Amino acid sequence: MANRSLYLVSITFLLLINNFCSANAISNIDDDNEEVEGSNEGQKENSYPIVDEKDVIILKHKNFSKTVKKNRYVMVLFYEPWSKEYEAFLPGYASAATELKGEALLAKVDATEVYALTKKYELEEYPSVLFFIDGVIQKRYLGKKTKDAIVAWVKKKSGPGIYNVTEIEDAKRILNTDDKLVMGFFDSLVGPNCDILAAVSRQEDYINFYQTSSPEVAKIFHIDPDVERPALVMLKKEAEKQVHFNGKFTKLAIAKFVSASKLPLVTRFSKESAQLIFENPVKNQIFLFATSSDSVKFISEFEEAARFFKGKIIFIYVELDGEDVGVALSAFFGVNGRGLMVIAYTGTEDAKKYMFVGKVTLDNIKAFGKDFLEGKLPPFYKSDPIPEINDRDVKIVVGKNFDEIVLDESKDVLLEIHAPWCEHCQKLEPTYNELAKQLRGINSIVIAKMDGSTNEHPRVKVEAFPTFFFFRAGNKNSDPITIDGSVSIDEITKYLKEHASIPFKARQKPSSSSPVDVDISKRRKNSDNNNNVVNDEL
Repeated sequence: MANRSLYLVSITFLLLINNFCSANAISNIDDDNEEVEGSNEGQKENSYPIVDEKDVIILKHKNFSKTVKKNRYVMVLFYEPWSKEYEAFLPGYASAATELKGEALLAKVDATEVYALTKKYELEEYPSVLFFIDGVIQKRYLGKKTKDAIVAWVKKKSGPGIYNVTEIEDAKRILNTDDKLVMGFFDSLVGPNCDILAAVSRQEDYINFYQTSSPEVAKIFHIDPDVERPALVMLKKEAEKQVHFNGKFTKLAIAKFVSASKLPLVTRFSKESAQLIFENPVKNQIFLFATSSDSVKFISEFEEAARFFKGKIIFIYVELDGEDVGVALSAFFGVNGRGLMVIAYTGTEDAKKYMFVGKVTLDNIKAFGKDFLEGKLPPFYKSDPIPEINDRDVKIVVGKNFDEIVLDESKDVLLEIHAPWCEHCQKLEPTYNELAKQLRGINSIVIAKMDGSTNEHPRVKVEAFPTFFFFRAGNKNSDPITIDGSVSIDEITKYLKEHASIPFKARQKPSSSSPVDVDISKRRKNSDNNNNVVNDEL
């Protein structure tokens, strides 16, 4: 798999929102005495209609590794037996397995029985389909759930990747059936230029690549038959119907051209398009959040702006009345309930957001995009409203009062970043409240918490819930100490006493409460002009 950080950038925002809580440790995979099982042996009874799966191999822990290593091309469907999406996928998948027999092996595995495998391959939703070559995972299949789409995708991965078109009738058929394609026009159908285009084609999962040396065929694909060769065009059935390549005919230049051109001028955000958006080498993005009725007024301006920033910014439309992604994505960005909004987003690991202010016109969006690229915009951080009453033992921190409470130089502050859906956070809450109660009346210590799902601040970067940060008094310009671990009230109090800048004495002796299972190590960053890692001191 690609490294974890890149994967997190590429994953959809919907998954990001729901996967912050810590997971249990995974069990080891037992590959001893592996045997490939028959395709229908040992299957559980399922509720879906009977499908001829005679050519789909059933995999489990014991035969998974051997199967993907023994066969050159293997596609594996991870599924949950009760899933309706799996029901819809299975007929096409089974038919594809029969058609590809002898070329590639198609298998499936019940994800509920192979937890270690699902964690190993970072699978978060089902059905998920992985493709292996010689035992090494190459790609996730994100295409249509039809036999033809699966077969075409696998053949592209296992075959030449590019197809010759020499006949007029074939050209017309392709032009009518393909939603998106790349056509190369060469002097010959063999040679270095053909090899370059074929190499690029193998990197693109859902675009068919063709080549021709026929001027008549080239003309059908909107290429001037008298143009200097090699020539290249991408054709699409959308607002931007054709894009001609005018760069140097190299693998890198063509790959950049295809990546910049394959998305629509304005991409509608969905679970299906999310992966294509975040895997694109163009990381700068501008989102239009609007209802379906409002979007009609502004899509044309967005499309024209997208032409202007082609290859530099991806433009994305999020339908606010689309409950599947619109509501969740607007909540992630912190713009839910605001109505029509335009947000710029870096899409990189340091992901920053910038809010557009003004009337949505072509000139204003172009000016916004220009300032975005030049780094002239102030970042936007989401925040809940400041609570009117905040006098409980655990102080409520939001984005807007973070500086006032957490960065107060006169206070040592312990801050928990939590999320309402996180069971681990809920389990910890009684202990955290008890800690705050026992430190009540010590004015130099603040025990606080912030909902990380609806609030942000540049001083805290959170990778999992819950996470604790300790900000020392008189030292707020330094990075906070990050604390995570299995701690009791006694241990937390001891830690605060040892590390607080302002000495204090607990109002009462802490009770001997049970430890809270949080699995923690402590790291001190830039504290006391020191970058050393703090060992387990509790």
